[in-house]
Amino acid sequence: MSQTQSANDAVDTLSNTERTYNFSAGPAVLPEEVLRQAQRDLWDIDGTGIGVLEHSHRDATIDRVFEEAEKGCRELAGIGDDHAVLFLSGGACQQFAMLAMNFLTPGRTGDYLVTGNWARTARSYADSYGSTHAAYDGTDCVFDHVPAPEEISYSDDPVYVHYCSNNTIYGTSYAEPPRTEAPLIADMSSEMFSRPWDYSAHAMTYACAQKNLGPAGGSCVIISRELLERTNQGLPKIFRYEDHVAKGSRLNTPPVFTVYMMGLAFRWISEQGGVDQMASRNREKAGLIYDAIDGSGGFWIPHAREDSRSMMNINFRTTDPELDKRFIQEAHQHGMSALKGHRSVGGMRASVYNAFPRQGCVQLAEMMREFARTNG
Repeated sequence: MSQTQSANDAVDTLSNTERTYNFSAGPAVLPEEVLRQAQRDLWDIDGTGIGVLEHSHRDATIDRVFEEAEKGCRELAGIGDDHAVLFLSGGACQQFAMLAMNFLTPGRTGDYLVTGNWARTARSYADSYGSTHAAYDGTDCVFDHVPAPEEISYSDDPVYVHYCSNNTIYGTSYAEPPRTEAPLIADMSSEMFSRPWDYSAHAMTYACAQKNLGPAGGSCVIISRELLERTNQGLPKIFRYEDHVAKGSRLNTPPVFTVYMMGLAFRWISEQGGVDQMASRNREKAGLIYDAIDGSGGFWIPHAREDSRSMMNINFRTTDPELDKRFIQEAHQHGMSALKGHRSVGGMRASVYNAFPRQGCVQLAEMMREFARTNG
């Protein structure tokens, strides 16, 4: 048997394996079509006889990988040449630091809308480099909603305004971007390309890959060239966005496999009908679970306020932590994994990203109704 035939047989076996519904907040579920293509390309990409993990990042095959990933990102984001696209090593925490290093000008203040743990962490990273201001802080309400315009109090002339569009831990989401005259920065780690968003109106948007775009190891950054002109001087090249732009995201050895997977995910989204279709599907999937919560007569208690509910991360619990544990155990026995909520919230969290199948939401909602009926 040839090596190629052996690889194809392995792919067929893996493709037919029964899969668990993975509700993990990240690393998270990926499209099955993308995984199957990756299985093949791990062995031999583009007929080169070499797998995608083995190619040099300077090779023509990887040139194509990066070009297609950038093209797919640009099409989904609807951005022009006034924005650059970067694929960088590391996750959102690295962007928290790089953002401040590059643009938090001495004598100026960066404003942060603190709507959850990651927004708070982003501000704490910036505190190491300069002055910050919490234009909103939802600590007192346990981050159960995103702020209305009247709850926001910006500093005088902030150098930028940073917000997290979807809060993974607390299950809240902005209906539209905050309004400000300052350069607007968005952490979209858990929802990039899950619904329409005005990327062109932002000075910078970014997302770590492992929640809604691909595997862990890298981030996608969309950044305006106007913002790049404001880069602080004196930084090492490796921390300067404009140097990464100049080298086409390959200033250093990049996370090639993560970029490759993001490119496949971008193509998959386009083939499914684009961001508008993703939003329609995600709205319906989340609605199945929210209907089970709202129709439980108070048995299931949601964390997020109704006007701030996320389509990506759905938090709920009962009044009894022991009952929550039993639900998680029974769900796992029925092929539903990673439903335990974050320790700061407790209860359950169902993360239903773009690639999460509708049938998993149906199955969870049915179990929630039956569990409420027998334990209420």
